[in-house]
Amino acid sequence: MATRRDNKIEKIIARLQKRIAEGQFEEQYEAGQETRLVAARYTKTENWGAAIDILSSVSQALLKAGQGGSGGDLAVLLVDVYKQAKHKPDAESRAKLLTCLRLFDSEEPVRKKYIKEMMDWSRKFGDYPAGDPELHHVVGSLYADEHETDEAEKHLILGTKDSPEVLTRMEYTWYKEDDSHTAPLYAARAVLPYLLVANVRAANTSYRAFTSALTSDKKDLSVQDVSSQNSDVRVFPSLPLLNFLGLLLLAVQRGSPDLFRQLRNKYAPNINELGGAWDTALEMIAEMYFGIQRPRQSNPLFDMMGSLFGGGGGGGGPPGGRPAARRVEAPTAEGLD
Repeated sequence: MATRRDNKIEKIIARLQKRIAEGQFEEQYEAGQETRLVAARYTKTENWGAAIDILSSVSQALLKAGQGGSGGDLAVLLVDVYKQAKHKPDAESRAKLLTCLRLFDSEEPVRKKYIKEMMDWSRKFGDYPAGDPELHHVVGSLYADEHETDEAEKHLILGTKDSPEVLTRMEYTWYKEDDSHTAPLYAARAVLPYLLVANVRAANTSYRAFTSALTSDKKDLSVQDVSSQNSDVRVFPSLPLLNFLGLLLLAVQRGSPDLFRQLRNKYAPNINELGGAWDTALEMIAEMYFGIQRPRQSNPLFDMMGSLFGGGGGGGGPPGGRPAARRVEAPTAEGLD
């Protein structure tokens, strides 16, 4: 019985795909509508596998044919079937969803809704309260390739161990369009959010990648390597805030409140020049890693991320008229690297 049912599904998919490949717009649209009806029948009987196979196959065919609206609607419906089935994210479901995602035209309006639904599903039924890291990584990488920096940042911060490299490369490319002295502002857009989602390893990776690119690219940049018994530190005399970020990462690893206070005091004039852009983030880091309490607020993480990504009044984004990123609420860090 299972074999006959599988063969029947394959024949339905092949017929619909042929109509889409050979037909004009009207026939392609009708194929999409027929797919919705067939999928609904299988969903009603809780034959989730059949509904998923039909929706994923036909949505991909429509997207390949340039029918972003119809194909996108079926892709959104595919996510809805995963929700109804209470299906957890796994290798197969990720592959189907990400294949659809990559077939969307960047200008297709339905894509944004599709990404939201996909991430909502992974948060509700997956193991990560902030959403599936692999989905975040692919979505963020896609946005980075399209130079959608604010959207890329929000997803790559919650991605995989490969995300810091993609994020840092994007930030450094963005930085090269700006003045040389703004390097710390762009480095911080990766380092501070990674610390705030408790991903210290990614924060260090991003800092090292950014400073390595900087020293390779700026041959005339003054750099001093300072070694001690416990650590090696690279110092940039002309970029004090970049030094602050590197020393902050060192302080986080040591967990010393006194060291953090000394660091804040030493670089207070430089930090103050940012007009409060880093203040909320640093207060949160002080509490998370050094036990230094901060005044309670209604939603401090929300305010902090908004300020850091340029949504707050403090001017958290890099200078030069860059578009400010939207505020995002920092999710819990459980399950992140």
